[in-house]
Amino acid sequence: MSQVVVEPLTFPKSSGIKFGAAVRNADIEHLTDADFDVIHDALFTHQVLVFKGQAGVSPVAQFELTRRFDPLATSYGHGKTIDAKRSILHPDLKTIPTQPQVQVIGNGFVAEYEGLKNIQLKHPHHKTFHATTIPADEDLDFTRFYRWHIDAALYGLAPPVATTLLAVKVPNGRRQTCRYDDGTDDELEVPLGTTAFVSGYSMYDLLSEADKEFARTTKVEYAPHPYIWISKAKSRSDGLGIVSQGLEIPMDDLPPIEEDKIQVLPLCWRNPVTAKLALQVHPSPVRKLHLADGTVMDDLTEVRETIHRLQRPGIAPNMVYAHDWEEGDFVLFHNRGVLHSVVGAFAEDEVRLFRQCNVAASHFPDGPEMVW
Repeated sequence: MSQVVVEPLTFPKSSGIKFGAAVRNADIEHLTDADFDVIHDALFTHQVLVFKGQAGVSPVAQFELTRRFDPLATSYGHGKTIDAKRSILHPDLKTIPTQPQVQVIGNGFVAEYEGLKNIQLKHPHHKTFHATTIPADEDLDFTRFYRWHIDAALYGLAPPVATTLLAVKVPNGRRQTCRYDDGTDDELEVPLGTTAFVSGYSMYDLLSEADKEFARTTKVEYAPHPYIWISKAKSRSDGLGIVSQGLEIPMDDLPPIEEDKIQVLPLCWRNPVTAKLALQVHPSPVRKLHLADGTVMDDLTEVRETIHRLQRPGIAPNMVYAHDWEEGDFVLFHNRGVLHSVVGAFAEDEVRLFRQCNVAASHFPDGPEMVW
């Protein structure tokens, strides 16, 4: 019998957060089958699991736990696409030589870590990606959600089932105000360098009945080579999708396109344990919507406005879980049930060192139980 204990996270009554749990008594280096069974069901029930005091977890053990949710999966979730110099993901990730499915992310200079030497990490900053920016003199006090997303290549490779993050080194002390800057006056106080999570299930539940029907019967088509396609485009101020300014890379200027790798996925993904539906869309690389009547919405501005309208209530301040990282925190999240975003603006001397792991799935997510 497993000794692993799962306790749901608690939030104020005013909160709309209905996910997250703390996990105790788990030895990630030596998980038994019984331990994993508890963690497996907890992940699909609570979506985000927090393991405290896990500084000693090796890259191998991190990979093995991540892959255990899909034993046939072997390669990093983005495959080799992060090597493409034009991809927006390229500057943010360093690969651990002995465990290529595990990436190092963070901020600042690190002399040596897990076979990497003299690495300069750069925390993504909204000023490099958003169409508008917070003034420089307010930069350390205020921040934004950088980019709400799912960890997924969205071209060829299937979206990973789970992602793991380990906090190795965390700056502490400062807090920031995360601004939406979208005319709503919405803002959220967050710890420095938090990872923000929102639930795709709550995002779906917040929809009107008409919008739920639309979400259940619509598919989204992602652009080929999506992270190169949007490499010059700019984000909305809330980090939830792209502003339509005609800055996408023309199709003829992308690497060769293999039509069978273009992904057309349901807007709603079904949970394999609870059967609940999550509105699970990566808003930045969306290109077309395939509607129930067989028509295709291909006006990019209209596509983006539609997805943003559906998703925006789900990132309201009371719906966001902003994890307050401590060194040794190991967070396992259901990549097919939540969206997440990096947040924060660091000073140059503030060092943040994390390990991230996800693996491209061996199967695509299930949509609503219906005939297409």
